[in-house]
Amino acid sequence: MKRLVTVASAVTLLTGAGVFVALNASAATTRYEAENAPATCQGAIASNHSGYSGSGFCDSSAAVGAAVQFTVNASTTGSATVDIRYTNGSGAGRPADVSVNGGVAQSGFAFDATGAWNAWATRSLTVQLNAGNNTIRLAATTASGLANIDYIDVTTGGGTNPTTGRVMENLGRGVVAVRGGTSSVLVSWRLLGLDPDGIGFNVYRSAAGGAAVKLNASVLTGGTNYVDTSANLAQANSYHVRPVVGGVEQAASGAFTLTANHATEPVVRVPIRGGGAVKFVWVGDLDGDGEYDYVLDRQTSPQTIEAYRSNGQFLWSVNMGPNSTNQDNIEGSSSTVNVGHNDGVTVYDLDNDGRAEVAVRIANGVVFGNGVTFNGLSDNTRQAVAILDGMTGAARATAAVPTDYLSDGPMYARFGVGHLDGVNPSLIAYMKNRIGSGAFNLMYTAWRFTGTALNMQWKFLRGNQNLPDGHNTRIIDVDGDGRDEIAEIGFVLNGNGTLRYSLAPRGIIHGDRFHITKIDPNRPGLQGYGVQQDNPSGLRDYYYDAATGNMIWQHVEAGTADVGRGMVGDVDPRYPGMEVWAFSGLYNASTNQLTQSNTTLQPWPQTGLFWDGDTTIELLNDGKIEKWNPNAPTGTSSVPRLVSTWNYGAVDASQNVQPTFHGDILGDWREEAVYTNASFNELIIFTTNQPSNTRLYTLAHNPAYRNAMTLKGYMQSHHVDYFLGSGMSTPPRPAITYAP
Repeated sequence: MKRLVTVASAVTLLTGAGVFVALNASAATTRYEAENAPATCQGAIASNHSGYSGSGFCDSSAAVGAAVQFTVNASTTGSATVDIRYTNGSGAGRPADVSVNGGVAQSGFAFDATGAWNAWATRSLTVQLNAGNNTIRLAATTASGLANIDYIDVTTGGGTNPTTGRVMENLGRGVVAVRGGTSSVLVSWRLLGLDPDGIGFNVYRSAAGGAAVKLNASVLTGGTNYVDTSANLAQANSYHVRPVVGGVEQAASGAFTLTANHATEPVVRVPIRGGGAVKFVWVGDLDGDGEYDYVLDRQTSPQTIEAYRSNGQFLWSVNMGPNSTNQDNIEGSSSTVNVGHNDGVTVYDLDNDGRAEVAVRIANGVVFGNGVTFNGLSDNTRQAVAILDGMTGAARATAAVPTDYLSDGPMYARFGVGHLDGVNPSLIAYMKNRIGSGAFNLMYTAWRFTGTALNMQWKFLRGNQNLPDGHNTRIIDVDGDGRDEIAEIGFVLNGNGTLRYSLAPRGIIHGDRFHITKIDPNRPGLQGYGVQQDNPSGLRDYYYDAATGNMIWQHVEAGTADVGRGMVGDVDPRYPGMEVWAFSGLYNASTNQLTQSNTTLQPWPQTGLFWDGDTTIELLNDGKIEKWNPNAPTGTSSVPRLVSTWNYGAVDASQNVQPTFHGDILGDWREEAVYTNASFNELIIFTTNQPSNTRLYTLAHNPAYRNAMTLKGYMQSHHVDYFLGSGMSTPPRPAITYAP
């Protein structure tokens, strides 16, 4: 039996991982129940778990190949969106192959655990249908069989009118719950970049595996978090949310379970295998479930890279081989990763298929996650770029690194991702080696992964040009045309690999830190701020127009100094826009005025972290989350502290002061910091336990911010491309569309 759910005329519908799409007047959505003919279920039609639609659901046989098949009708040939409602209370994923008319449309489609058998979720994919009748078959790939399948909704006929722009991740709600006190739990979730205006949410709790109960009396339309003070915390509590659009409650999000008698801590703990020290963690949706998974390094000899699903399930390990044993910061081996300000690894969905890949710079002797050893180069100095399957660690494509500077040895790398054409992601590789014992070669390349091949888009060689670089790269749209540029501390490349401008004629040389964001909300475009290392002119720091490189102001002092830190953020709401500071005082950027006449009264310029729920920024400084108070200013060693990470077993990683990763990966728009414990067998993810009325879409759906999450170097703050601070306006909807 089928049922016409919607004939759309400028309406919005919820699809898979919480994605809303606008349908045109000819689009139609039809529901096909798994318990009704012509659907067929290889198993039993059951009704023993509440929350299903219709009269039951398909409970498949526990066998590989166990299937449910639907016959669906399309009025015309073309693409269709299929939303599959399911539940999986087994605690482990139950993947399936999705076939259309006998051909596999997607293999290993993830039906992840939902936390309980009555906690229903929806997954979405796009398929091609023929005019007339079609078969859509879901077949289990493991001996556990399928998840319980309730129905599929098939949208055909009009397609979608997505917001034009770059393709970004189809994120879920990222629900997270932490104990904020002896009797309270903060539940937090994502507002997505393309959520419709006016969307609200209901929060549900399932206690000890029982039926889910709605907690809020009225639909929540403010901050995307909720304080639960009524839970029995001696038992396990599972939380999920349901969006509400136009008064109609939508499908449930994925669930997060707070274990019984859970510690009161602002922490999510993810178990990982024991092993060597971890310097960096990257995030990406490896399995396509809409939530972030983790890729990390092991600083062993040889080095390894490991991947884990969001729940800590180990996926694969890559051995970086004998050419990773020399881990010198400047002149290491050809497959060494993650030393000094270099990485050579990043994670992103590079082919827009809804699942993230892992990009890594390799050399001979690397053993991929499927056990295959790479020996495709003629000697051990030459290098290649490999794109690894996020679920298996197998190489999906490799391509040789250009050999322009091969005579000076292997090249270290910094990897990142940007949308150079405004639509598709490109892998950006900054690569560098030393000429003798002095100067450095610098090469930039851009790469496009098609799903089967890795192709170089362009190559840029610095040569003898005066183009100062530093220890960080930023990939950001500096001119607002929707296409990303690549920025170093002293120059910017256009997205086609040509030089946009150099700051060398303005007196800029090498430095450790720089930032680009909307620092001044009243000035057109984006602004940049950077610091200098032993500039002979005495230049300490500078503020400039990010699109043109034109200087707005500079600070020059007598003598030279290594200004190793510089920070940007709104820490003083008494002044317009953001403050910028290094070691010589806290300045309001737009006015170039000290906000404190006593220049010793400022926070340490390390890293920003949004935590407490207002729009001024907090600071992450050597394991301390701090909140500087402009009305009672204090020096760097006595800034009021919100969290000390070591109290929860966390240890610093990068440069002995940093987490392994920071960024918005769970809950609402506020940021997480990822550490390990001292035994390196647990990720300790700090996530806020403080409620907030501030409502912002997830920072991970902001193009500039998501690019920054792919970059390492000397780790520093990520920034959005709008003004985020006191008195801010509601940010514009991002010009993005979601991957399938």
